[in-house]
Amino acid sequence: MTVLYEDNHIIIVNKDVSEIVQGDKTGDKTLADTVKEYLKEKYNKPGNVYLGVVHRLDRPTSGIVVFAKTSKALPRLNEMFKNKEIKKTYWAIVKNVPEKPEGTLRHFLVRNEKQNKSYAYDTEKPNSKLAILHYKLIAKSDKYTLLEIDLETGRHHQIRCQLAKTGCPIKGDLKYGYDRSNPDGGISLHARKIAFIHPVSKNAIEIEAPVPNEKLWQIMQNSTNI
Repeated sequence: MTVLYEDNHIIIVNKDVSEIVQGDKTGDKTLADTVKEYLKEKYNKPGNVYLGVVHRLDRPTSGIVVFAKTSKALPRLNEMFKNKEIKKTYWAIVKNVPEKPEGTLRHFLVRNEKQNKSYAYDTEKPNSKLAILHYKLIAKSDKYTLLEIDLETGRHHQIRCQLAKTGCPIKGDLKYGYDRSNPDGGISLHARKIAFIHPVSKNAIEIEAPVPNEKLWQIMQNSTNI
């Protein structure tokens, strides 16, 4: 975890692959716990530290996670995420090259709770939810393609599921059809940028998270055309 931005109301961190944002059945230490420890130590706070979880990132992904430091900021941030007032941009290293260098993917996703997996369909199905994302090819190597993705909707495993549906599974994502895992057990999906108006100060905030310190990520980033 690396702190990317902090003020009185908000802290934004760069999550490492395999860190879990909130507690689950594994009982593993969470990113929220790590951030609380950081705040407790930095400000020499006695007792419990307040920290509000605003959104999550899948455990195998890396990148930007926003937390609220005050009870004033939390409901406002929650509302902003709900109303899509927070713009999130992702980078994904995928197998194969999309048919078009940029475009919009529109599918209907059905979530299977037991499998913790979503399935994408071209037409509406019972219990499905519309999923829309916009992508742009920003770098290519011999074997891989780097896509920049803007989410219009925020569905369960949306990016992973939709890219796999189009024949471009994310590197390391065994669940969605990639043929082998990454050495670190993660997938090559990174929450790269976030932009929003601060809920308290009303200042414009724009944060970019460095990509993982891993050879392929560095190569792909260095060959981007943006």
